[in-house]
Amino acid sequence: MPFAVCNGTELFYDWTGRVDGPVLVLSNSLGTTVEMWDGVVAALAPRFRILRYDTRGHGRSPAQTGPLSLKQLADDLAALLDTLGIKEAHIGGLSLGGMTTQALAIFHPHKVKSAILMATGPYLPPADNWAARAKAVRAEGLEAVVDTVLTRWFTPSYFETHAHRLSFYRSLFLANSAEGYAQCCEAIRDADLRPQLAAIKAPTLVIAGADDPVTSAAMGQGLADAIAGATLEVIDKASHLLAIERPLETAALLAAFMDEIEGKNAAPLARHAFENGLANRKAVLGVDHVQRSLDKAGEFAAPWQDFITRNAWGEIWGDPTLPWKTRSLVTLAMMVALHREEEFKLHVRPALKNGVSLAELQSLLLQTGIYAGVPAANAAFHWVRDVLGDEADALTLPSEDAPKQA
Repeated sequence: MPFAVCNGTELFYDWTGRVDGPVLVLSNSLGTTVEMWDGVVAALAPRFRILRYDTRGHGRSPAQTGPLSLKQLADDLAALLDTLGIKEAHIGGLSLGGMTTQALAIFHPHKVKSAILMATGPYLPPADNWAARAKAVRAEGLEAVVDTVLTRWFTPSYFETHAHRLSFYRSLFLANSAEGYAQCCEAIRDADLRPQLAAIKAPTLVIAGADDPVTSAAMGQGLADAIAGATLEVIDKASHLLAIERPLETAALLAAFMDEIEGKNAAPLARHAFENGLANRKAVLGVDHVQRSLDKAGEFAAPWQDFITRNAWGEIWGDPTLPWKTRSLVTLAMMVALHREEEFKLHVRPALKNGVSLAELQSLLLQTGIYAGVPAANAAFHWVRDVLGDEADALTLPSEDAPKQA
């Protein structure tokens, strides 16, 4: 797995997208990981070279001891860019990632070709709330705040139609380091970049969600007004994590903004089978699994990895005719019929993330017993238990169709 030692910490990072495209760096929000960008990356991969990383104390990037400041987070990112040989890039971040982007543009301006500030502000009061949240997670763990946080992340309509995605992001939130989360809360508590915003000279785009209760459109307008030449775009029907809730709209704004800076005319995103496929493959199967597969391939199997990425994941999973939920159901059914245990197990959790409910999975396996045979279905029920364990009895997910890129 790709890690880099940066500014006294270790950061997990992921490259996706067109190798010769302009570099876009994405910094995650508080409590999320690189996976929050899956939909945006899938849309932009044919045109841009995208670097995303887990902020320290989040996901695979471990927390460090001692207090943490916003400048340290910016220094982490600057060190990551240096380590990877990136002299200058478009830098985008959401919430805490947006604050990190502001700090990078202030303290390391030569590294920022443009700044894209999403659902963020130069400071996020009141300070007492951040101190209380840090204290709570240190005492009781992330379970103490997760449900409250989720209600701020997404609109009520998203809650109603995307509970399968909420379960996925809830699990990612709980897998973070409680200490790392608390340290980042304190970094936000102590941060106030308002006096330094005038120092940001890079072209800047501010994006806000129309229904964001945390960083409102009015706050976004204030941020844009304080940075020379900055503009504000507001995405309708979006709350705080607008990159998850409205990935295509977010990606379109980013592409148009970067195209203008790169001196190109904004145009529809072209189809590039490998770049599309790699982004789709990571979004469905997970960054970790895909990276392991690529790392283990070696020269002999590298052409095979290229083939399946282009064809299975670029052309087939990239075809919008069938939503990803339907493709998950079809894949699981075929793996039962062909008795492909390894591939079936690989696709069980991705199917749940794509909107397949446990009841639908159960019904699918019952039907395979009729059309593929009782022994095949019997094995599949065992495989589900191998993957999900007790979750197979406790997990309840809705049956609504999920959008292809949720």
